[in-house]
Formats: sequence, structure tokens, C-alpha cells
Amino acid sequence: MKAARFYKANEPLKIEDIPQPKPGHGEVLVAVKAAGLCGTDLHIAIEGTILTAVQPITLGHEAAGVVAEIGAGVSEWKVGDRVAVFPNIACGECYACLSGREALCLKSRILGVQADGAFAEYLLIPARTLVRLADPISFDVGAILTDAVSTAYHAVVCRGSVQRGEAVVVIGCGGVGHHGVLWAKQRGAAPIIAVDVSEGALRQAQEAGADHILNPVNADVPKSVRSLTGNMGADCALEFVGRAETVTTAMKCLKRGGRAVIVGVGQDRVTLPPLQAFVGSELSLIASLGFHRADLEKIIGMVASGEVNVSSSVTETVPLEQINEALQRLIERKGEAVRTVVRMNR
Repeated sequence: MKAARFYKANEPLKIEDIPQPKPGHGEVLVAVKAAGLCGTDLHIAIEGTILTAVQPITLGHEAAGVVAEIGAGVSEWKVGDRVAVFPNIACGECYACLSGREALCLKSRILGVQADGAFAEYLLIPARTLVRLADPISFDVGAILTDAVSTAYHAVVCRGSVQRGEAVVVIGCGGVGHHGVLWAKQRGAAPIIAVDVSEGALRQAQEAGADHILNPVNADVPKSVRSLTGNMGADCALEFVGRAETVTTAMKCLKRGGRAVIVGVGQDRVTLPPLQAFVGSELSLIASLGFHRADLEKIIGMVASGEVNVSSSVTETVPLEQINEALQRLIERKGEAVRTVVRMNR
């Protein structure tokens, strides 16, 4: 089978013929129809800021396809079933897994980082990671649901508990943050204030439902947020960047009793406000890590019913053979809400 293999950062992925795996006990072989290109793939393949467990490895963690073969002990799936793939291969036995919080499993392996991923014609995966993909949903959309859309949902709905009428600030409106705006809009938040240094990302945030846009290059963000919220501040600030300065900005945007949800991951050390102000204003600082399998199931149901429409999030489709060119285009538009889907087995 053909696969896009990563050997070394800042070198093109190699399209190679590698052996097609056979499913063992509890495993399923998925014929990949679509796989999303993500910022994580850029960090690995181009920047070298995320290290893979082994090299070479097949990248890609956003996948949708059909069941091609099942292993022994698999009864819930049959050949031909349409599926989306939960990208965390969790152990299924620890307290986190047993409580439905697979993203917190300490033994989990992420597709395309610790295990061969989805930029291949076939993907071998434990059956427990599959989620049924409803017929109305295209494979292209199904692929992006498995990260950018679901990570934002988990932050806005599960961790941020955003409610109708709440003022929400979204800091960082790239691929994941863009969908943070979309989910805040779906929840009935108002006003929604999008913050980014990219004018392109801000335009896309407006299209997704942002009521106001702010560029920190030429705006005092906390001051502007207070002005736009009747001098109150935001009920919830969602941070999708992963830098100390943007976390600080998120905290400064909050009203008394507000909550900051941090999704961005980085190495910066974050300093809390003075405790008198932090505790005295009863602020909340909440981490949001990825998403859980149940989140993906819920989202698929919402998209299938038409409650949420993310079809416009797929901005480009390419065959596997053009993946390196697609990566270069993503670099040129880094920071924007661009989602490229690699198609296979079509």
C-alpha cells in the first residue's frame, strides 16, 4: 500500500509502498478515504518542534474511511461500515478510559506521532477507537471532525460550559480556534470577540459568527473587550495559541467570576495574577486537552442532523501524491483557518 512516510524534519515526506497490515485480535483495517492535514503535521514535518516516537512513521491523525477487514474478536463492525477514527489509541483499562475520558489516558498513543497514522491507503486500528460515520456526512468532513472540530467543541462546551447570552473571547483563530468561534455561535454566545494577528483568520472568524474582531497589533485587547461588553469583561475567554502572553491576555479579558479555558500547548511558564485579584474576582483557569470519544459521537450526530454545518471548513482536497505541495501551501497560510484533506481510495 502507498503511504506518506516521515523520516526527518524539513525534508519532504516520502510516498512509499509498504506492506499492508493484517488486523489481529480486536483490530480493524480501515481503507482510508480522507485524512486531514493539521498544524501538528507541520510541527513534525517542517518545524521539528514535535518529535515522533520512531522514524520512519506515517503521519496523519484525522481519518475517515470504511472498514476493509476485521480481526478476531471484533463483532460490532463489519466490512463496508463507514467510520471516523478517534485519534488517541488509549489503553481502555485505566480510570480515565473507564470513565470515558480517553484523552487523559497516560498510556495513549496518538496516530501519526506514536503510531503509524492516516496518510496511507490503509490504517490498522483497535476496533474500540472507531466511531460510526453517519451516511449524510462526507468522508472529507468526517476526517476534520476527528480533531479541529472536536477539540474546539470540548473546549467550548465541555470545559468552558459556554451558555446562551454569554460574552466570549476567542484568542487564536486558526484551524481549531476558528471552530471555537463556530461552537460559541452554536451555543448562543453574544457577543463573540475574535482575536488574532492574522487579518485572514479574522475575516474567516467573522464568517464563522464572530460579532467583533480585534488585532492585538493595533488594539489593546483587554481594554477593547471591556468596551465591547459594557465595561464588564468576558464570561469566558478561550485561548488557542499556547503562549504566556496570550494566556495573560485571556485572564485580563475576564469579568469578575469569569473563566479562561486554555487549549494551546507550549513550553511557556504562565504566571497567575496576584492572588488577591485572582481569588478576589473568583476567576477560573481551566485546561482543555483534546477531546473524548463521546464528544466525537455527539458531534457526528449534530452534523448529520444539520444542527451544525462545517462543510466550508474543508478548503482544499489533494491526492496523497501531492501531500508535500499541500504542506507548503499550509505554511504560506499558517495561522489561518485552512483545512486541507488528503484523499485516498477514491
